[in-house]
Amino acid sequence: MDDIIRQQAINDHIQKDAFADYLGAKVKIIEPGHSRVSLVINNKMTNFHGTTHGGIIFAISDMAFAAACNSHGKIAVALNVSVCFLKPSFPGDHLVAEAKEEHKGRRTALYSIKIFNENTGELIAKSQDQAYRKDDWFVEK
Repeated sequence: MDDIIRQQAINDHIQKDAFADYLGAKVKIIEPGHSRVSLVINNKMTNFHGTTHGGIIFAISDMAFAAACNSHGKIAVALNVSVCFLKPSFPGDHLVAEAKEEHKGRRTALYSIKIFNENTGELIAKSQDQAYRKDDWFVEK
């Protein structure tokens, strides 16, 4: 399988994320080890203070992490996730989570995820996530 067809098969598999679809999030693999997820916040995604619920911010960060760490076609799962919430966001804000691979070992990998408000450019949250790579491939190398 050539690289372009293989990368499309990986992307097609990752696009089957039912939760991302439910939220209306758009998942894009930029290149292996690098992804972006975007989501426009609506009123149903807020907490009792009227700001974006932390679970929504965590969710788009986790989606970006999952797409980046699985973008090589090998099954990868989360080992550890650490999120720092920095600023609030509100309904109408367009949030983007961008994940970048910082280390790719045989079994583990480390990712840095930045969640920012596309409308203002402000950094909303930052996450550092560790993945475990299984021996199984969902798209063979």
